[in-house]
Amino acid sequence: MSDFAIEISGLKKTYKKSKKSQKEDFEKVALKSIDLKIKKGSFFGLLGPNGAGKSSIINILAGLVNKTSGSVKIAGIDIDKNLQATKFKIGIVPQELVLDPFFNVRETLEIYAGYYGIRKADRRTDEIIEALGLKDKAKAAPRSLSGGMRRRLLVAKALVHNPEILVLDEPTAGVDVELRNQLWEYVKKLNKAGTTILLTTHYLEEAEELCDEIAVINHGEVIAHDRKENLMKLLSSKELIITTLSDVTNIEFLGKLPQLRSKLLAHDKISITYDPEKIEMEKILQTISDNKIQIRDISTKQPDLEEIFKHLISVK
Repeated sequence: MSDFAIEISGLKKTYKKSKKSQKEDFEKVALKSIDLKIKKGSFFGLLGPNGAGKSSIINILAGLVNKTSGSVKIAGIDIDKNLQATKFKIGIVPQELVLDPFFNVRETLEIYAGYYGIRKADRRTDEIIEALGLKDKAKAAPRSLSGGMRRRLLVAKALVHNPEILVLDEPTAGVDVELRNQLWEYVKKLNKAGTTILLTTHYLEEAEELCDEIAVINHGEVIAHDRKENLMKLLSSKELIITTLSDVTNIEFLGKLPQLRSKLLAHDKISITYDPEKIEMEKILQTISDNKIQIRDISTKQPDLEEIFKHLISVK
């Protein structure tokens, strides 16, 4: 049995020229050759700029788009051999807020549970409704729900068949902070219980906080894939913020130290960017002390995932 929830190998997708299109360059290569393995039980982040290929991957996983070539396995099942079986293993929460307007929240979940052949005695409709804060909206029509509540309903729909893998495609787009926090609390519980989570998001602080493994794609290619803590080490620079007891007018003396950039942020505040592998903080502080500058406070700042992401996109 495989240790991976999702296995993608040599995945390519080219959108062919439409018969109605008169443009000769309409053929578009969305995925060049994607290799990706997502471990069971992981909280995996799939990041990339708009048009990078994230949606194509998710739509192929969902069975909505046919791949051009390559192989895709979901929970060890090859989608080419048994696509229907894979749909029972995965739940997809799409970006688009598309819901059936003719049924209320509870009816919607019951109908979707029926689609998957789940017996009434085994359905978790009420449990899911309560867990996602939809209890007071159970009899409401989807069209009457706010954007955030509709987003919750999409998550609920994806969970009716208790999937091993939950794919969240920009799940908090346009969602207020309170709802976002509630959603993540529930998703983290699912992950701790063993559900594999695949997340795409433009809110990189979410990916940094939640994900244990991250892949970055750009122009249809994987340009980085590693444990989060390893990716965070790609930029080794740190920023040292020093607040002084008195005004500082000259910091030219810091230019004598190697591999270091400094600037005055205010009359009593100095920013120093340095590489801790090339110069020790102790040497920087000693140099400042030798120049008769008294320190009131010190704080440090390391590159966040957004800075790492921008760096990867710019160099690839």
